[in-house]
Amino acid sequence: MASCRPGFTNIMHLPDKPREECGVFGIYAPGHDVARLTYYGLYALQHRGQESAGIAVADGAKIQIYKGMGLVPEVFSGDRLNHLKGHLAIGHVRYSTTGASQPVNAQPLLFRYSGGMLGLAHNGNLTNVTELRSQLMATGSVFQSSTDSEVIVNIIARFAQKDLVDAIVKCMIDVKGAYSLVIITENKLIAVRDPNGFRPLCLGTLDNGYVAASESAALDTVGAKFLRDVQPGEIVVIGDNGLESIQVLKPRRRAHCIFEYIYFARPDSVIDGFNVNQVRREMGRVLAAEYPVEADIVIPVPDSGTAAARGFAEASGITFEEGLMKNRYIGRTFIQPTQDMRDLGVRLKLNPVREVLAGKRVVMVDDSIVRGTTSNKLVSMLRACGVREVHMCLSSPPIAHSCYYGIDTSNEEELIAARMPLDEIRRLINADGLYYLSLEGLLNIFGSARDNFCTACFDGRYPVEVVKTKEAGKYSLE
Repeated sequence: MASCRPGFTNIMHLPDKPREECGVFGIYAPGHDVARLTYYGLYALQHRGQESAGIAVADGAKIQIYKGMGLVPEVFSGDRLNHLKGHLAIGHVRYSTTGASQPVNAQPLLFRYSGGMLGLAHNGNLTNVTELRSQLMATGSVFQSSTDSEVIVNIIARFAQKDLVDAIVKCMIDVKGAYSLVIITENKLIAVRDPNGFRPLCLGTLDNGYVAASESAALDTVGAKFLRDVQPGEIVVIGDNGLESIQVLKPRRRAHCIFEYIYFARPDSVIDGFNVNQVRREMGRVLAAEYPVEADIVIPVPDSGTAAARGFAEASGITFEEGLMKNRYIGRTFIQPTQDMRDLGVRLKLNPVREVLAGKRVVMVDDSIVRGTTSNKLVSMLRACGVREVHMCLSSPPIAHSCYYGIDTSNEEELIAARMPLDEIRRLINADGLYYLSLEGLLNIFGSARDNFCTACFDGRYPVEVVKTKEAGKYSLE
């Protein structure tokens, strides 16, 4: 395997994709088995987090909760769902971007406060969490976990002596960064989205009830009808009196995460008015227009590169082929303890089709390169099949900056585009050509909404200020 610059060889062992953040789901549906519907909703959002899962259910008098480490079907095996009775629920699947991967950090979080019980599930990261946690601890707050989500709960509880919604409003004024929240009390479901709208959150209707979810695909899974997106800075309260909307904060600047469209979201989801599959297909078309590569076939790196590869093939007129077969039974938690096993792990997940590839000039389309490790292995696999040329095409600009809003894109010194020029990256992955979609080409896909996205991982322009300190080679939030 090709090596990095001195001092960076260890990072080649790390995952080569941005890691998902979290997925949240909430439902208010009297007469329905809300625990089971939440289970199905979380199953539809499993791609957003594979470390832990949890469900909290309320029946008007109390809230019950069950959560644990692992995938949704692992956590809720056996008859565990049968013990969660009620008419409203929230659920969460987690990948840790803030807080260690430990059972105590699994969500939803459940607390007692002066007004009763409160359950909360959070997708996103706060950028002023260190300051807020210090202030709360100085005035007597005690924390059970290391998540920034618990900071939100503490602030809400502190202000909630009289009115919970008023407490959430005050919390929204204090906290900064990314948060899409689903909250339950004994009898209400509340959905909240930060003023920039970093992370997605949408609403649907189900008979006489409502559903809130990170992605519309989860609404489809439980049979709910898409209603609308929760607006940036909005609180939605759902209870016996129906749905009430409170626009608390006007968006300082809409900054939807553009990486939802590039990689994270399911292709069948619609986020803030744009179908993910259609956007990815258009990314491929624009990429083909920007880089008219001469080749015999276009192949995707499944599944995240498939839609863009089809768009590239359509625009270029080059034949689309499935040159890499994905083993869909390999979990994302596959352990690779040695270098030999890490190399084998790529083959377990993706295997080349020699008969399709041999003797061909190939355009291989993927969504992004973070460290270059997987791309290097894939190119080597293609060359071992007798491929004449390999042109790597990415449906995103180079990732050169860390994300602090709920996606783990690693520290900047681990990002290959932050350390190497394009031609050096091309040599590292052993490709004949390396082409990134331009930021301008990406934004133009969204037309008049082009200014509504956070592109900080590409250009370093952070919509909400982030103060960084460098300690022991790692960046942390202040």
